[in-house]
Amino acid sequence: MKNIVPWLLITVLVCATSCKEKTSERFDLLTSHAWTSDSLLADGVEASGQGELLEKFKGNIEFNVDGSGTFGQYTGTWMFVDNQTNLVIESPELAAALTTHIVELKNTSLKVTFVYPTLEGTKNIRMTFKPK
Repeated sequence: MKNIVPWLLITVLVCATSCKEKTSERFDLLTSHAWTSDSLLADGVEASGQGELLEKFKGNIEFNVDGSGTFGQYTGTWMFVDNQTNLVIESPELAAALTTHIVELKNTSLKVTFVYPTLEGTKNIRMTFKPK
C-alpha cells in the first residue's frame, strides 16, 4: 500500500501537466489579443458611421477563451463551427445569431464575411480587424 501512494501521486502530477486540453492554432490566434475594427463594409461601402448598419461593431472586439466576448458595443458569446471555418456570434442585443465566414485569420489580420437581412433586402457584409 505504501508503494501505491507515490505512484498514484506521480501519475496525477504527470497527467495534470501533460493531459491539458490542447487548443487549435486558430483558437489561439483569435483569442491571443483584442482586435480593433479596420473596415466595416456593407455591399462594398463603409457602414460604420453614425446611424449606419455596422456602427455598433466599430471599435474593439475580444474573443475570450471561455467563449464569451465583446464585439464593438455588443457583449455575448462566440464559437467556431464547420471545422473552424465559421464563427457564430450571439448577443441579446442582436436580433439573431451571426454566422460569419472566416476569410482570413492571421496574427495581423481577421477578416469575416456574412449576409445580413435588412428591411431593404440582404446586405453582403465584410468586416476586417487588426490587432489592438
